[in-house]
Amino acid sequence: MSEPVQKSRSLYAGTGRRKTSVARVRLLPGDGGITINGRDYKEFFPRQAHQIRASEPLKLLGSESRYEVVIQVKGGGPTGQADAVRHGIARALAEESQESRGELKSAGMLTRDSRAVERKKYGLKKARKRPQFSKR
Repeated sequence: MSEPVQKSRSLYAGTGRRKTSVARVRLLPGDGGITINGRDYKEFFPRQAHQIRASEPLKLLGSESRYEVVIQVKGGGPTGQADAVRHGIARALAEESQESRGELKSAGMLTRDSRAVERKKYGLKKARKRPQFSKR
């Protein structure tokens, strides 16, 4: 009989959301690399603004080199995905200790940004734009 294969267990996990993006984050013991969908996060997010946004919670707590971060992200565009990654990492780090949770909460990283595109209504051209009124 074969030996059972043991999966590497993550220390902490968190789910981040923004607009239509969802990021599943796992923090593993490691040297500080961030992998998103099997690619380095600097390759996944070419814009520096997105890279900074995604790694913000780790920099705030000074734990960039303590964890190996493995992320699966889907849906939305690059800005929504970067914010979803930020939210997911913050939620995973909040499991670590009450002190780190307080720091992340005061920085506003644990709050989900619920803004999303409003749906189009029937009879309207867009979500709120009405057809032009014609008197005759």
